[in-house]
Amino acid sequence: MPAVPSSIIDPIWRQFAALIPPVSDTHPLGCHRPRIADRIVFDKLIQVLVLGASHAKIADSTCSASTLRTRRDKWITAGIFDELEQICLESYDRIVGLDLDNISVDGCIVKAPCGG
Repeated sequence: MPAVPSSIIDPIWRQFAALIPPVSDTHPLGCHRPRIADRIVFDKLIQVLVLGASHAKIADSTCSASTLRTRRDKWITAGIFDELEQICLESYDRIVGLDLDNISVDGCIVKAPCGG
């Protein structure tokens, strides 16, 4: 069962896929395991975010936890998530509208009872 309906995730994936830089195969012999598809990794990362599970719990025979973390780190370094965030905010603003005039942030840091 998908973590998010396809009507929501497919448009996000299309935007995300357009931002992924092309991958060049630099192996001198070209004889290594095939690369896990970006869509599989993207779907697994969405599951991690939506379900709040660890990478190890989401990993299965299609994609390992280390592949999830490595690809996530590469995409963060490339700035893909920052660009996708801006695209999502602009789309939401066009469709629904954002009222960012009166925003306040509240937070509190306290010591955990009984030492956490």
